[in-house]
Parts: sequence; C-alpha cells; structure tokens
Amino acid sequence: MKKLLLLGLCFICFAVPVFSEGENDIDMQINSMYAANQVDAVFNLILSIPQEERTSQQWLILGNIMQDMGKTGDAEFMYEHSLAADPKNYKASYNLANLYLANGKPNMAIDKYKAALKVNNEFAYAYYNMGCAYIKIGEYRKAKNAFLDAIYFKSTEPDFHYNLAYVYKMLNKPKDAQLYLGYYNKLINERK
Repeated sequence: MKKLLLLGLCFICFAVPVFSEGENDIDMQINSMYAANQVDAVFNLILSIPQEERTSQQWLILGNIMQDMGKTGDAEFMYEHSLAADPKNYKASYNLANLYLANGKPNMAIDKYKAALKVNNEFAYAYYNMGCAYIKIGEYRKAKNAFLDAIYFKSTEPDFHYNLAYVYKMLNKPKDAQLYLGYYNKLINERK
C-alpha cells in the first residue's frame, strides 16, 4: 500500500451499506441478507420492488452490488437514484464519490465528498478520500486540511498519517512529514 500511496492512488474505497432506524420488514430482510452476503437474493428481491417504490437504502445497495460487479455506469445510476430518493443519504454521496475517484474524476469526487460531509461532518473516511482527490489535482494544502480533519475524527488509522506525511513532504515541510511518518510507524507497529 505504501508504494501505491506515493503514486497518488491513496483512497480507501469501500461501499457503505445503510442500516437505519425505522426500517420496514422488507428493509430488515434486505439488510439481513446483504450482511450475510446473499447478494443474488438481495439483488432479485430489490428488483422485485417497483422502481418508484424503492427506498434510498435499496438504491444504495443496488449501487454497491453493481460496483462490486464492475458495472460502474450502473452503480452511478443507482447511487444517483439513492440521492434522488434521499438527498441526505451521505453514504450514497460517499460511494458515488469513491466511484468518481476510482474512475479518474477527482473534481466530481470532491463535490460528492463535500455533500457527504454536509450531512455527516464527522465521517473521517470522507475527509481522507477527499484529501486523496486533492492530491490527484495537485491541491496539497487542501489535501493537508482534509487529512488533518480525518485524523481529528479517527486518529488510529495509519494511512491517514502516512498520506499527511506525504503531503507535508510535497509542501516541503520535512519536519512535519517526519512527525506524521512517525505516527504512521507507531500505529503499524501497534497492530502487529
């Protein structure tokens, strides 16, 4: 992972399913099956629901499934529908941002990370991945701020520190770079 990080391929990309309070029976069934990795059954169950009746959560899960299948165009479609059903679904914004970042659209990714953070301003991974998007466009000061925010909300993630060290190196601040590289090494050693 370290070598990839130096090349700017530094985002943590994972699809985030939604588990919310006040779920109805079908959503509880979908979430249970999805958590049990019964992807085909979930996919077929959601497809049996008319499009106009699908919840934001259901669209999100469809997007996750499509993304896992490598169908990025379909995943984007599903995430957009998830956001249309609930514009405050920060996980749909986050997953869509990850999709954009993975497909070389860092500016679009930044916009979606910002949308996710408007709803959940403590979501460390959104700050982190936004920092990675800023690296891709050469905005190291903005990347630094995003990584500092990520560390503020989740200081135990080694990659956050490693990428901040990289940004400080790019900003010609070797002492700060060394400091965060030290934090990274300490966290890695604690995990052994």
